[in-house]
Formats: sequence, structure tokens, C-alpha cells
Amino acid sequence: MDCLPVAAVPQGSEWTYELKLDGYRLEAVKTRGKVTLYSRRRNVLNHKFQYIAEALENLPDETVLDGELVAMDGEGRSDFNLLQKFKSAESEIHYFAFDVLMHKGKLLVERPLAERREILSKILPRNDHISLSAVGGSAQQMLAFVKKHQLEGIIAKRADSPYEPGKRSGLWSKYRLNLGQEFVVGGYTPGNPFDALIVGYHRGRDFLFAGRVRAGFVPATRRDVFAALKGMKIAKCPFANLPEKEPGRWGQGLTAEKMKSCTWVKPEVIVRIDFAEWTGADKLRHTKFVALRFDKNPTSVVRET
Repeated sequence: MDCLPVAAVPQGSEWTYELKLDGYRLEAVKTRGKVTLYSRRRNVLNHKFQYIAEALENLPDETVLDGELVAMDGEGRSDFNLLQKFKSAESEIHYFAFDVLMHKGKLLVERPLAERREILSKILPRNDHISLSAVGGSAQQMLAFVKKHQLEGIIAKRADSPYEPGKRSGLWSKYRLNLGQEFVVGGYTPGNPFDALIVGYHRGRDFLFAGRVRAGFVPATRRDVFAALKGMKIAKCPFANLPEKEPGRWGQGLTAEKMKSCTWVKPEVIVRIDFAEWTGADKLRHTKFVALRFDKNPTSVVRET
């Protein structure tokens, strides 16, 4: 079940509120005495986070949890960059469980969220790596807390919501305070090995150009991104809204002339980008690369703010 991006936090007694965490969505499945960790794309992550699987070994058999795997920095904030260093940051990595989909072989997805959370609270082992995702009070209280501690945002969920696998119905919503999200790479401009990434997002069936990303790279991350793009080249531009007629006020537009020097790739590689704002022309301004992401489906990447 996915969260619908919203421009304002939903309010009312029927809503519950959690902190938005910056990590990997992770499903934990306990069956026949073994816990298996799955990413959104159904990749098994036990080889990377075996200590999380071991920390959940006291779950009942035939039980399935949903949650977020995060790395916590020294100030108690989730840090996606730190999560990339999973081999050296074991003590900072934590799994926050927020839902239970199956308990002892009994499917719970049709039960209301409030009831599922009661079951989760009773069965979840707590230790140095495992916690129950905390639910806050009112929207105003949660928003004030998030702003004070400079956190990423708020997740709002209807207390009576069923669990809808793969859907973004609005029963779960996310409200961001910071400007940063995932985008899909659709091409790059020439450099060593590239100068800037050309990124976009999906709207319906269209893949839309959002901007170019030049800042935030060090030699190692630049090599990692280029390696991820290996074998992805295509002849045709994948963006539905290119070329642009004008380069724009900030010079980030891609005209037909500028596109002649671009290399296009299949829109499959996802990157996390921070930025200053969306311009009036719906383009990103002051972009900065944060990290590669391998845990999401590219077609699920949409504009969030």
C-alpha cells in the first residue's frame, strides 16, 4: 500500500499520524522458522541486513510485517545516505514496523488499521534494531514536532483503512516539509563519465522531464550512477514534454538544439534528489544528487510536491 502525496495534512478524528522516515520500505515474512526481508521490488535483502532478520526471529510463524528500514544519525533523524553504508553502520540501522498483514497464517488486510496495529503491538519483538512506528496526536501537534526537529514530513492514515497492496488510494497520505524526492533518470549530458543527469517523473502514461542534476556528486558516486546506467542506452528521447521551446529563466530547459548532445537511457534507474523549488514552468531549481535507490518501481515515481 502506497501513500498519496498531498499539499495539506488531512485532519479529523478518523486520521492517525506517523513520522515520515527516509529509508527503505521493507516487508518481513516469517515462515517455517525463517525471516525473509523483501524490498518493494521483491528483492531479498537478508544478505545486506541479516541482523534485522535475526532481530525479528521471535515473530510467530506465518506472519508478515510492513515497515521502514532507516539509519538514524546522531540527532535521531533518519539519514538515507547513512543507510547506504549498511556494512559499517549496523548499530545505527533500525526497522520501524507499522503494519501487520498476516498473523499466524490469518490474513488481516481487510481488518481496519487500528485493529491491525493492536495485533502488531502485541507480537512485535523490541530490541536494538526493532521498534513500533509511533503514532502521534493531532495533525497540528505532529506538524509542530516535525518542523521543530527539521524532519522530512508526516504520514497520515485512516484508522479504519484496510491494507490495499500496490494502491495509492489516499487512505494513506504523505505530506513533505522538505523539498526532495525520487526521480527517474532518462538521460545524461556528456562529461567524465557524464556532466549532468536528466531526470523526470511519471504522470499517468507520460514520463515528464523535470530537470538536470549536476551538483552533489563525488567521483565514487558518479561512477556508481554511470555503472547503473550501463547497457541502458536508447536512441529516442523518453520524455513526453521534450523538446522545450526556450531554455528558461534558469537555463535548465532542454531545447531541440541542446538535446542533440544528450544520451538517452531507459527510464529505469531511480535517484534521490534534493532541490530548492519547482519553478512556474514545473521544472526543478538548484538540484543536488543524494543517492541511488533500488527499492522502488520506476513507474511509481510521481511528483510529490
